[in-house]
Amino acid sequence: METDKILIRVDVRDVDYINKIIEAYDGLGIVHTVNSREGIVAVHVTPDTAPDVLAILKHLRVNIEFL
Repeated sequence: METDKILIRVDVRDVDYINKIIEAYDGLGIVHTVNSREGIVAVHVTPDTAPDVLAILKHLRVNIEFL
């Protein structure tokens, strides 16, 4: 299975929130904390789920920097 990675930076207090949101959409993506001190998170997605995950992330009321 081909996978892609969406790399983002969020406030460290929001890492768990991002994880729970993506987990709530069962099977849409897998969240991996790359650097907990800097709030860098990778969301592993498939080419089919990437557009949905991007849309979800863009609509959250959290400051997200796409890396």
